[in-house]
Amino acid sequence: MDAEPRIDHTKPHSARVWDYVLGGKDNYAVDREAGDNLLRMFPDFAQVARLQREFLHRAVTYLVAEVGIRQFLDIGTGLPTANNTHEVAQRLAPECRVVYVDNDPLVLAHARALLAGRPEGMTDYIDADVRDPATILEGAARTLDFSQPIGLMMLSIVGQVPDSGLAADLVRRYVAALPSGSHLALSDGVNVNPALVEAVTFYNQGAAFPYTLRSPEQVGHYFEGLDLVEPGVVSTPLWRPRAGTEQPPSAVISAVCGVGRKP
Repeated sequence: MDAEPRIDHTKPHSARVWDYVLGGKDNYAVDREAGDNLLRMFPDFAQVARLQREFLHRAVTYLVAEVGIRQFLDIGTGLPTANNTHEVAQRLAPECRVVYVDNDPLVLAHARALLAGRPEGMTDYIDADVRDPATILEGAARTLDFSQPIGLMMLSIVGQVPDSGLAADLVRRYVAALPSGSHLALSDGVNVNPALVEAVTFYNQGAAFPYTLRSPEQVGHYFEGLDLVEPGVVSTPLWRPRAGTEQPPSAVISAVCGVGRKP
């Protein structure tokens, strides 16, 4: 595919490292080395990744089944794994439309091949950076109806923006473009766990896109102006856990999440 030559094999990319720690095969030696270092320094990193995928599943299920949302904008989708946004949404309501956004050419190649969606709905992909809301929103409007509520998914993507002021501004700009009744589902790693902070600091030294851990309070500020869905901004596994789910130890948290409704 024409995107292949643009793939940088010399630096780890978060989407491919994430794929590796989740047991995927769409990664390179440099990504596996970075992933192994993360796991060596912070053995629970793979669990953090899995817990986020479970939050995605629960959040999309809530938005489709309980709120009635039928279209999603997923920024920073990463490589296709089980239970992506379109799979969860279209399994519940086949007419759901989903637009994915990422800027890794390998993700683009897989998206074109795998993210076909169901014939009743529609799935599209935008090759763009989260820092370019104009391009993303314009592209999303080709598939999504911005006069109807949209589920905005931003999972582990705001941390890819080092400048905290810009990160908050980007979230505000995306939310501002959505109609009333839309929801923001957001999660990000936080700087509470010293072992995670050390591991991410080491990872950032060679990463193509460094990751910035922020405080839970900073992540909570992304929901300003929105009506938080219970239980609010909490540790990722604690957002509406499924009945019978084993609760994690109440030690330090590594990531927080929340869902907010635009009035």
